[in-house]
Amino acid sequence: MQRILLFLMACLFTVQLQAQTLTSPDKNLTFKFELKEKGVPTYQLTYKKKPVIKPSTLGIETKDVASFLDGFTVVKTELQSVNDTWEPVLGEQKTIRNNYNELLVTLTQKAQKDRTIRLRFRLFNDGLGFRYEFPKQKELNYFVIKEEHSQFNLAGDHKIFWIPGDYDTNEYPYTTSKVSEIPGLQKKATVQITAQTPIKEPSVQTPSMMKSSDGLYINIHEAALINYPAMDLEVDAKTLRMKSHLVPDAVGNKGYMQTDAQTPWRTIIVSDKATDILASKLILNLNEPTKYKDVSWIKPVKYIGVWWEYFVAGKSTWAYGTENNVKLDQDFSKLTPNNRHGATTQNVKRHIDFAAEHGFDAVLVEGWNIGWEDWIGNWKENVFDFVTPYPDFDVKELQRYAASKKVKIMMHHETSASATNYERRLHPAFQFMVDNGYNAVKTGYVGQIIPRGEHHDGQWMVNHYIHVANTAADYKIMVNSHEAVRPTGLNRTYPNWIAQESARGTEFEAMGGLAPEHTTILPFTRLMGGPMDYTPGIFQTDLSIYGHGNRVNTTLVKQLAYYVTMYSPLQMAADMPENYLRFPDAFQFIKDVAVDWDDTYVLEAEPGDYVTTARKAKGKDEWFVGGVTDENPRTATVNFSFLPKGKQYIATIYADGADASYDKKPQSYTIRKVVVTPGSVLKQKLASSGGLAISIKEGSKKEVKDLPKL
Repeated sequence: MQRILLFLMACLFTVQLQAQTLTSPDKNLTFKFELKEKGVPTYQLTYKKKPVIKPSTLGIETKDVASFLDGFTVVKTELQSVNDTWEPVLGEQKTIRNNYNELLVTLTQKAQKDRTIRLRFRLFNDGLGFRYEFPKQKELNYFVIKEEHSQFNLAGDHKIFWIPGDYDTNEYPYTTSKVSEIPGLQKKATVQITAQTPIKEPSVQTPSMMKSSDGLYINIHEAALINYPAMDLEVDAKTLRMKSHLVPDAVGNKGYMQTDAQTPWRTIIVSDKATDILASKLILNLNEPTKYKDVSWIKPVKYIGVWWEYFVAGKSTWAYGTENNVKLDQDFSKLTPNNRHGATTQNVKRHIDFAAEHGFDAVLVEGWNIGWEDWIGNWKENVFDFVTPYPDFDVKELQRYAASKKVKIMMHHETSASATNYERRLHPAFQFMVDNGYNAVKTGYVGQIIPRGEHHDGQWMVNHYIHVANTAADYKIMVNSHEAVRPTGLNRTYPNWIAQESARGTEFEAMGGLAPEHTTILPFTRLMGGPMDYTPGIFQTDLSIYGHGNRVNTTLVKQLAYYVTMYSPLQMAADMPENYLRFPDAFQFIKDVAVDWDDTYVLEAEPGDYVTTARKAKGKDEWFVGGVTDENPRTATVNFSFLPKGKQYIATIYADGADASYDKKPQSYTIRKVVVTPGSVLKQKLASSGGLAISIKEGSKKEVKDLPKL
């Protein structure tokens, strides 16, 4: 590890610095900090001399003390350069480089008895991170944030991929437009969702992905969201100005701070190559290393589940009884069975058998515990206890049976957004898991938050999600959270928080469908913050066979490609087992594909259009490629130069059939094997909303002898 500290300027009390410039290690990015008239902090950013962010102001407005907006004087600046590496517990790369130049500016407000704050800026080769810091001092102890005023003044009317600003949900479909068109499209973009609180002003959520007319790709988000509300972005369509908009609490305040303290990092990732955006590790680098002393129990997971049948089959329900008014202290064995309960001992055993036969690590079981009869829509606090099974779910027998098959059962804790109830019951719930052989939990927060008036993305809930992850670590339990605040790279600090949903995932294919372009946008938006439990692998994409009016808007092969293009160390084969048995040759890719990686190569990408990615499996000489396209058929280009030289490899290519399309023949596919070397290049046609999946292994002379060479 190499760490060079260069303190070039310090204790400049007599001369106020008007401007300070910082360049990225590769010199492509230039950052400028300056105090404007009335002591207002401003910054600007350019990439290869092209403007990215025009001069923009910084500040924090407060309710109970004087605001941090103006009247500042620079008293000290410090420069630092860092170039080192670190290894994530789970990730897209075995080793991540952390290389940046830093400017730390200390400011005082003379009118507030020399009250001090610091602005810290880190400039990487792929972008900028900055945050506000509040040192412990005599004149500043506690304060309440009214609003953060971080501006992002755009240099043009960019193309933007966005979802509307909201305090409670990130499960909106994406809209593609010009920045100036956002106000006129806001109402249409704000579709109905179970629990939502749209922002009144024209606004978007982060990660916000844009492309300028002169070819720059710009992504705005945040990193290390801890003890602070999430940030949306208000949009001024006339001036092309974006400004931070924090999620409020039940009484309208944005945040409660005690020094010393800091905000999350505000991040701006920029490049003239779309592939560089997807390859960026800036957000992870801005998060703190984990403090867990033992991480050996944190493992990648490939799983199936009692799940998709609830959405499409019509034969199963989460609830056991027909009643719609239940209490946790009643005898649930006396309910009237609806005879459609999915989480039965028999059904779970069937899934365990399938998992064991096909090499899956775990089986998720939803609907195993009492309380589902009236779990949603009632703003009910004591809705689940997380330890009491329904009468037809035998915990001990399933523990024994799963262990005999060397398969784990994955716990499900739907909270119905009653976070208070969950926190009261958290320790007994996790102890129940330990006692019965569970090492991973899927949490859910469907509905309106309790404490009533709080929001999914406010400071209180941000702290709740971290509390759950920290507490789970004490029990050596991994967490996969759904309906939680969008991720900001905290999977580095809390590596047992291995995945989140926090976006519109596969379940929405059964609730109106997802646009073919959706998963060509998600890697540039939601996945910038961390792994997503997208739940791919749907083979029966025409849902009409279940009497369902919807379809999954992809080909079968595109579902295979997701295991590579949508990174997560937690990957589900989400379809029902019987559908995989109908296509065993295609199912082989899901069985083979890795979920943890030594390296990642983004081969080609364009937000909203296509993504092609290759990855090397962790600790193995195996590689996998995934490629997806939107509604437009295209030819993907796969350059195999990422393979080691001097060897021949067998590539098994899963491709859309010549007549394939997502809406007419989604299950048309071909599988062929060819010999490839680092000099090989594949040109492969992808159907409308289609895909490409490739598994690659080293081949012996005998194995490659009769195969065609690419």
